[in-house]
Amino acid sequence: MDKVASLKAFVKVVETGSFSEAGRQLRLSRSAISKYVGDLEENLGVQLLNRTTRHASPNENGQLYFERALVILSEMDAADQAVTHLQSAPRGLLRINAPMSFGTIKLGPALADFMLKYPEMQLQLVLSDDLVDPVQDGFDVPLRIAELESSSLIARKITPMPRVICASPDYLEKHGMPSHPRDLRDHISLTYGFLLTGNQWKLTGADGEHWIQPAWSLCVNNAEVLGDVAVKGRGVALLPEFIAGEALKRKQLQAILKGFSAPPLTLYAIYPPTRHLSVKVRLFIDFLVERFGRELDARGS
Repeated sequence: MDKVASLKAFVKVVETGSFSEAGRQLRLSRSAISKYVGDLEENLGVQLLNRTTRHASPNENGQLYFERALVILSEMDAADQAVTHLQSAPRGLLRINAPMSFGTIKLGPALADFMLKYPEMQLQLVLSDDLVDPVQDGFDVPLRIAELESSSLIARKITPMPRVICASPDYLEKHGMPSHPRDLRDHISLTYGFLLTGNQWKLTGADGEHWIQPAWSLCVNNAEVLGDVAVKGRGVALLPEFIAGEALKRKQLQAILKGFSAPPLTLYAIYPPTRHLSVKVRLFIDFLVERFGRELDARGS
């Protein structure tokens, strides 16, 4: 029995919940995957998976074995990389997930520079504002801009994402300039509705913290849409600076309530605690930390 191949097949079946999908990702037939898992169960003398015609999931034994198998395979990958990375450039496929707006505005140039630095790697980028599971969805590096709630995932901080309260000059001329967070209760707001704080805005100034429940006319899970609607004069928005930056420079938007600030969001790379980082994953995360940290320093200088 090829133990390593059987471990890889078993892990992929658990991650995808499907023999067919595991075969597709490993470029093997469904029958080959089934044979590898069957050989593994026969060798162990226990059943690891509950099977239906369309789905496979680990039983109690299978879940324990899966967690240990992840560690074993990642250690093997790390061992391989440790003895080869000094002799050759990192290579192989790196699957990345990132938020839609951050991907389209900020990530492209960074990926281009990373590809220039590591030309033998293949990058597969999937942009989505959904909260993905790195194990179930098969991503090596999910990036997330969030106020992270507690979870079993490990989060590596890449860079803070400051936010700005803003509105178009036309809107402010029509509705007036708010001078205090409480004034926002009389304004139309455009909100991002998928934060832990819900639609509430937390603003901090010299007189302390203020929690505002704005009267919103639009709630959406994409900040670029909020920015576009704010530029058209439809309300006040709380936007990441990387979204609002160009409109602020062109005076299509105007920063307001400058004596108050919202807590910045943070860009994280997330991964399961049972998955040791491969060299290529670590290199990519370190690259992003250095890249966006340098940009943040440049903005502050």
